[in-house]
Order: sequence, then C-alpha cells, then structure tokens
Amino acid sequence: MSFLIITAADVSRIVSSIHHSRLENLMAFVFHTLSSGSGFDAPLREAITMAQHNVLFMPARVQGLGTSIKVVSIPRHPVDQGGLPASSLVLDETTGGIRAIVNARQLTALRTAAGSLLATRLLMSVRDPTTFLAFGAGKQIEAHVDLHLRAYLTIKTCTIVNKSNNQRLADLIIRLKSAHPTVTFQSLILKDDLARLEQVTHAANIICTATSSKEPLFEAKWVSPGTHLNLIGSYTPEMAEVSSELLHQAGKVVVDSREACASEAGELIKAKFHEEDMVEIGTLVHFDNDSPDADYKKVHALCNEVRQAGKITIFKSVGVGLQDVAITNMVVNLAGEIGTLFSSYD
Repeated sequence: MSFLIITAADVSRIVSSIHHSRLENLMAFVFHTLSSGSGFDAPLREAITMAQHNVLFMPARVQGLGTSIKVVSIPRHPVDQGGLPASSLVLDETTGGIRAIVNARQLTALRTAAGSLLATRLLMSVRDPTTFLAFGAGKQIEAHVDLHLRAYLTIKTCTIVNKSNNQRLADLIIRLKSAHPTVTFQSLILKDDLARLEQVTHAANIICTATSSKEPLFEAKWVSPGTHLNLIGSYTPEMAEVSSELLHQAGKVVVDSREACASEAGELIKAKFHEEDMVEIGTLVHFDNDSPDADYKKVHALCNEVRQAGKITIFKSVGVGLQDVAITNMVVNLAGEIGTLFSSYD
C-alpha cells in the first residue's frame, strides 16, 4: 500500500492555485450537508491532555467528499507559533487504508475563512465594500483578509488591530502588502487609541475577529448599520469577542452549527441565545442535485429575513469537522505530483 505525505510547503503550493469561489462553494456544500441532517458522519471530538498541550481528535466523513481524522494540539500556555500543530489522516474510500497524511496547520485557517467569505457573500447588504477591519494577527486573520480582498476588489483600506505591537503583526502587514499592493494597510494596537479604534470600527463595512478575548474588543455603538461581522475566535463559554448588546442588534445570528454554538460560543451563551435564535448558514443555500461539483444557489427569502431582523449581520463560527474533511480531500485531489509518495507502508 502506498500513501501521499503532503507537507506544509506542499499545502501552500496547492492552495495558492485554488480560486476563492471554489473554496466558498465547497463550504456551502459542507454547511448545506450539515443542515440537511444526512450524508455525513461526525462523532463528537475526543480530547486528551499532554504535558504541554490539549490534543483534539476529530473524525468525520462527508458522502461524496471523503473520510478523515484531524489531530490538533492546542498549547496549554499560549505561544506565538504561527498556527496550531495539526495533521489530517485521509482514508481511501475503497480499501480503507491510508490515502494521505496532510499538514493541516494552514488548512484550518483557510477552511474557516472560506466559510466566513460565504457568510459575507450571503448576508452583507453593502454591495461594494471599501473598508475591512480585522482583530488579531494570526493565521486565521491572514486567511480571512486574503480571501476577502481576493473576492472584493472594491476594498481599498484594511486595518489590523492587535493587542500588542509585536513582530507577528509587522510580518503579517508585510505579507499582506506584498499580496495586495493596491490596498492600503494600517495597524492599530488595541486600547492604545480608543478614539481611532472607534473611528475605524464605525467606518468598517466588514469586521472579522479571531482572538482569544474574554471581553468585547470594541463598543457595540461604534458599529455602523449595514456592517457585516464574522466572529471566529471564541470556542468556549468563557470567551467572548463582542458584547451581548451587539448580538441583539443583529436580531438573528447566523452560525455554522446551532448545536455546537449553543455549547461553545461564549458570546451567544452570555447573550442567552438559544438554538432557536440561531440560523444555520447551511439553510441559506441549496444545490440542485446535491453534488459538491454543482454551484450553490442563495435562498434569497431566508437571507433577506436575516438582514431585515436587525441593523447589522453576524456570522458566528466555532468550526465543524466536516469542513476539515472537505478542504483536506480537495488538497489531496489537487496534489498531482506535489507531495512525497510513500510506497512501502504495508
């Protein structure tokens, strides 16, 4: 038996050639499948504790896409390491053996950003956004900024807000400027200049947050009507990047999974949002033949209902294992001659 080993460098080469619309469509299929309640198998993730890390094991299968298990190591003490150590084991649907081992450090951020881009596309009321505001300076923010700027060429200004003026922030700005030379980038240190923070928040058409904050990053009153927000950072009941006041301004909050967000999204828990107060993003799209190769279609009536429920629109994501299955199998399918073939395993 042979299998493919795809390193971080290999992953970067492969994903650089994937158009943002293809990633968006893939996440639409994943969320649509999840909301349909069939065509997938996703057991609850298992966790074990190591000396320095909490390790998560996330197996899942999506019919028509594939089967994999992702292993992620989360440091017990925060460190600046450019993404969490993560690998995915992809299985062969015919033999049941290993098809590939893939470095998933970059893919976690990419699949999450693709889901957020889908939400922005479905919910944002501003037709031609010009301003983008991001909180955080990690791989999630880099992927979110990059995908949104590729999808919306009208965006001319991007502000990155970070808790400290560190090398990671400086390096991120350099990479983004190189990738998007027509966009003006600026950085802002959280809590250093509240007047300026209020100004850029008020001016933002799109806001993305990907931090580990346990308190609101900005005042709810600073957000202008019509703004769309993607909230990515929180994944425990104690964490919260925005206030309950801001959530209620949206009226309805769109989520990746109602079940997962009801137990993991700190903002929604603190705001006393129940599952019936959330709208799964998978219900906002449909496919004519339920094929991952088809283009998704927007359910206009439901999207309009969400927009009309409040002054702003919000998408909250805690991440679902089906996204990992989808993005990892796409990378393996597109690998071609990229990667290392190990031919004497079994």
